[in-house]
Amino acid sequence: MRLFLIAYDLVGSSPHKHAMATAIMNLGEAWARPLESTWYVRADTSEREIQNTLAGLLDVDDALIVQPVSEGAAMANTALRWFRRKKEDAHHANNVIAFPGGSPPPIFPPVPLAEAV
Repeated sequence: MRLFLIAYDLVGSSPHKHAMATAIMNLGEAWARPLESTWYVRADTSEREIQNTLAGLLDVDDALIVQPVSEGAAMANTALRWFRRKKEDAHHANNVIAFPGGSPPPIFPPVPLAEAV
């Protein structure tokens, strides 16, 4: 499983904003969204495959970055909340896997990506 940073700029009031978010949430096993258009995704794929999946949602003036990253990061005024992709399974009714403040034990081991400062 690899970790990717995905960031995009959708110019103006893009009709693809919701579609882009939905597509990113369906890319891998888990995702986090620390900023409006910045995501972390855990997936068994390549950056090129992610780019190919999301590129169809971009207009000519939009931009996309897909980059494999390591576990370390520094963040200010934001935090990571990891979610897993929803499944059509009654045993997985909740898709939150890591949430600050007394959440149920995560399915994946805690990942120290960043500390809010």
